[in-house]
Amino acid sequence: MSNARATHLTRRGILAAGGALGLGAVLAACGDEDAKSGGSGDGTAAAQSGSWSFEDDRGRTAKADKVPSNIVAFVGVAAALYDYGVEVKGVFGPTTTKDGKADVQAGDMDVSKLTVLGNEWGQFNIEKYAALAPDLLVSTMFDDTGTLWYVPEESKKKIEAVGAPSVGVSVYDRQLTEPLQRMLKLAESLGADVTSSKVTDAKKRFEDASARLRAAVKAKPDIKVMAGSASQDLFYVSGTNLSVDLEYFKALGVNFIEPPEKAKAQGGGWYESLSWENVDKYDADIIMMDDRSSAIQPADITEGTWKKLPAVKAGQVIPRSPEPILSYDKCVPMVENLAKAIEDAEKVS
Repeated sequence: MSNARATHLTRRGILAAGGALGLGAVLAACGDEDAKSGGSGDGTAAAQSGSWSFEDDRGRTAKADKVPSNIVAFVGVAAALYDYGVEVKGVFGPTTTKDGKADVQAGDMDVSKLTVLGNEWGQFNIEKYAALAPDLLVSTMFDDTGTLWYVPEESKKKIEAVGAPSVGVSVYDRQLTEPLQRMLKLAESLGADVTSSKVTDAKKRFEDASARLRAAVKAKPDIKVMAGSASQDLFYVSGTNLSVDLEYFKALGVNFIEPPEKAKAQGGGWYESLSWENVDKYDADIIMMDDRSSAIQPADITEGTWKKLPAVKAGQVIPRSPEPILSYDKCVPMVENLAKAIEDAEKVS
C-alpha cells in the first residue's frame, strides 16, 4: 500500500490486512430486520405506491418519488445487487485490474457495460456521476461515523449536491449474517424477487455451509487459523473483532489466532503489522490470505520466511475475502472453503 493510502487512518485502516479488509494501512445475525429496514422495504409495494424509501444503517431514510433505477454504488455493493437482479448504472472502487479484467470485487458483472467513476482510492469523477442523473448512491460503511466507503471525504459536499439520496450498509463490528440480510432487504426494496428459487436456494446453501463449518470445527477444535494480508514491506495479521466474516466464523467456533489489543493499536484495532522477519510470530495450521487485488497474493510472495511457515509448507493456505460481496450466493464459497480446509487440515503448529 502506498504511503498516501496509509495516511487514511480512520477509514483506510480497515484495509489493513485482515482488519475488515486486509492490506497494510492504518486505516449474530441481526434481530428484526423488517423493523430496521424502515420505509417500504418491499420493492413491489414501492412500485405500486409510486414512492420509495429505505432506512439505512446510519438511521437515515432515503426517499424518492419512484423506485430508483439510475443507481450508482460501490463495486462490491453493485455486485451483490446484481446477484439479486438489480443492476446499477455506475460504480466506484476496485472494478478492473491492471490488465483490464474484472476485479474480484466486481463479481459476475460485465464491467465493460458499467460507467466507472473511479477505480482506486480517492477517485470519484463527479462529472460522470452527475451525467448519469443518479437517483440513488449506495456504499458500505467500515466505521461507526456514517462514512460511505470509497466516497472521498473531500468531495462529499459536491457529490451530495448532485441530489441523489444515499444508503449506507454497515459492515462494521457485526457478523456477516446481518449485512447479508440488510443487502437482501435493500434489493427487495429496489424490486428484486427475493422469493425466487435462485435466492432461496442460495440462502439454503449458505446455511448448509455454515452448519458444515460448525461441524468441521467441532471435529477438529485444535486447528488454529490465522487471517493475513501481504504487502511489499509488511505482513498483517487480522484480529477477529470488527470484521464481518471473521466475527461470523468465530461465532461458528473457528479457533482464530488473535493478536493482543496492544499490538493491534496501530492498526486501529483491526490488525497487527509484522515485518517479514517476524512473520513466524504466530503458529497457525491454516492461513487465510486476502484475495483482493490490492494485496500480494500467496503465489507471488518471495520472502523466505513465508515459505518456511508450517501452514505454507503443508499447502494449507486459502483465500479470504475481507470485503465480501454481500449476496448469499457469493458468501457460500467463503464458508465452504474454510470448512473444507479445516476438514482436510493436518495439525502442523
